[in-house]
Order: sequence, then structure tokens, then C-alpha cells
Amino acid sequence: MFGDEKPLAERMRPSSLEELVGQSHLIGEKGVLRLSIAQGKVPSMIFWGPPGVGKTTIANIIANQVKAPFQTLSAISAGVKDVREVIQRASRGGKIILFIDEIHRFNKSQQDALLGAVEKGVITLIGATTENPSFEVNSALLSRCQVYTLKSLELDELKGLLHNALKKDEKLKKLSVEIKEYEALINLSGGDARKLLNLLELVIDSMDSTKKISITNDGVWEIAQQRMAMYDKGGEQHYDIISAFIKSIRGSDPNAAVYWLSRMIAGGEDVKFIARRLLILASEDIGNANPTALVIATNTFQAVTMIGYPEGEIVLSQCAVYLACSPKSNASYLAIKKANELVKSTGDLSVPLHIRNAPTKLMKDSGYGKGYKYAHDFPGNFVEQEFLPKEISGEKLYDPQNNPREAEFRKRLIAYWSKRYDYK
Repeated sequence: MFGDEKPLAERMRPSSLEELVGQSHLIGEKGVLRLSIAQGKVPSMIFWGPPGVGKTTIANIIANQVKAPFQTLSAISAGVKDVREVIQRASRGGKIILFIDEIHRFNKSQQDALLGAVEKGVITLIGATTENPSFEVNSALLSRCQVYTLKSLELDELKGLLHNALKKDEKLKKLSVEIKEYEALINLSGGDARKLLNLLELVIDSMDSTKKISITNDGVWEIAQQRMAMYDKGGEQHYDIISAFIKSIRGSDPNAAVYWLSRMIAGGEDVKFIARRLLILASEDIGNANPTALVIATNTFQAVTMIGYPEGEIVLSQCAVYLACSPKSNASYLAIKKANELVKSTGDLSVPLHIRNAPTKLMKDSGYGKGYKYAHDFPGNFVEQEFLPKEISGEKLYDPQNNPREAEFRKRLIAYWSKRYDYK
């Protein structure tokens, strides 16, 4: 047993950029954040990314590197008074780096209290959020901050964290531990490095340390289930239960969906957080199989934002049941992902001349818009012509799935585009 020692994730927290795993786009050799820190020019910023990918750690490292006083506030418990006290301290004693965890939980007045100090450079604000800052941080504060997106850790990076802990942690390196299977550790942690390391410690702590410890998937599942915690909207189970909720709806089980919804409501989960997830799911997992799902989800978000709890739970339940019972399609989701990959691999291809905008005579004389066929001038409001750059002509990105609504789409696409795209 490890007694009252700090959790493994805290003991293994990196103290330099070199020790940090992942986020090479920000802290790699040419990463924009590394260059900014090296120059000592650290702007106010917001880290946006999933839990356990290094947001708090990077903030600590920045403070150490630039040798600035570091103050931490949690948006869950801090108020305007706490913010003003930090600002007053900075005004008297020099610039402070203020780190606010879960900054999306600050309301408008709390965020407004930061504006003047950030704008005047009295404090350097570093906010951390798992939510899209465009939705949760007011525009005035957002315009004064640089937003950095942190990425989920890759499988090899997560495995590396486990091996590094066994090799370097003072407690664990004294034990004989072999990780035979990784799937349960990684799946239960959901890609959260902090959760992964603490789960590893929990598993080891639950086994006989006098013998060689062999970690398997079955062993991890058994120990994790025995220690399953109650829902805590500020803790790790927050992400597990929203995951269960979404996957239940995606799996067309309204019973499980309503159960997990009730768990979140009982735990005091933010009504907008739940509604936003339903809104995303309506497009990502249902899409054009039932376009009304997006309308229902949008109306749900607006309704619960206005009425809150307790009545809002009825609206959320109605929406969750409707989405769970809807036909499913992720064809639109897959289409934009394929398009994103295509853009990355082919770069900025030229727009074909015949579909370019031609607002001036010079552009028209240069061939802009020449040969464009106006669809409404043709029978059925359709005429075949090329809309993609010639380098990727015929590249099919949207593939309708097997449901009644998209079956209609497929029939129309076959009639229109079977010569150009691979629609069958």
C-alpha cells in the first residue's frame, strides 16, 4: 500500500517541456508555444483540449520558465472576489501568471472581472477548458487571449507514460511489475494521462506487492469495478458517464440513455453541457438519416437554456429518447473527415475557372465564370459539370448509408452523378 503519498500522476508531473508527452505541434522544436516561452514573450492564452493532456502541466512549466509568480484558481469554487484579490496583488507586487482551471465555468461577470487586468498586462491569464472556448468564453476576453488546441495522446504515448512511471517513480521501481495487456488501462482512462497513471497505481496498490505483479485486462476491470466511484461533475466520472450517455443513444437504447441522463442530472451536471452533447450527436450520429433530429436538439438547447432545472430534465429526456429511437447515419461526419484529409494531402488546389466568381470585367475577360451552366436553366434543375479541382476530379466523399432517407439521396446521386462518381 502507498499510504498517504501523493497520487502517481502528481508524482510524475513533468517539470519541463522536454519531459512532457504529446503536443509536439505546440512544444516541439519549432512549436509556437516553445518559441514564445524561449523568447520570454508569453501572451494571455486559453488551452482547449480533452482532460489529462497537459493543460495544467504546461501552465506550471511556463511559470517556471519565465520565473513569474504563479497563482491558481478553480472556476468551480472561485468568485469575482478571488479574481480581484489576485489582480490587486499583481498591481502592487508585479505581474502574475493567473491559471484558471475550467474557465468555461466562469459566468459573464467573473470573466468581465479579468478584462482590464489582461488588457493592461497586469496579469498573464492562462485558462484551461475542455469546452469550445468560442461558446463558453465571452468574445471580449477571448479576443485578448491566444487559443491553443491540445490534442489527445496517441496510443504509443500512453504506453510510454506507463513504462516511464514503472521505471522512474521511486515507489513503483522497487516493485516487480509487468504490464501484459494495455487495453483495459487505456480504455478505462479514456486517453486521460492523469487518470491512466492513477489507475495504474490503484491496480498495483490492490495487488500483493511481495510477489511479481502481472497486469492483465481482466484484473484491471475487476479492480476498477470494485472501486467504481459515484458521479462527480468535477471529477473523472464526469467524462465516463457522458461517454456512456452518448454511446447509449448512438446504440439506439433509450432506456440506457435516460438512465445515464438521470445520473448526470442527479450529480448537478450543467444543463447546457448535456444539451450541447445532444446537439453534436444529432448531426454526427444521425445526420441525414433523420434531419429533424438536429432541429429537435437545437430547440432542446434553446429550451433548457431558458428554463434550466428542474423542468429542463423533461426536455432533455424527450430529446434523448427521440435521438436514441432515430435511424442512424454518420455519413456526413465521415464525409467532412475525408474532405479534411484530402485537403491536407493535396493542399490549396485552384478553383476551376468556370465556377469562380467574376464581379469585374477584367475577371470575365480572364475567363472567370466562362462555361458555367446555371442549373435552373436545365430540365430537373440539374446539368452535369465539374465542381472539383481537376486534380481530385471524381473523388467521392459523401456515401449515403442504408436508411430510408439516405436511400432517396443515393437514388438521386446515381441518376445525377453515376458517370463521374462511384455511386451504385
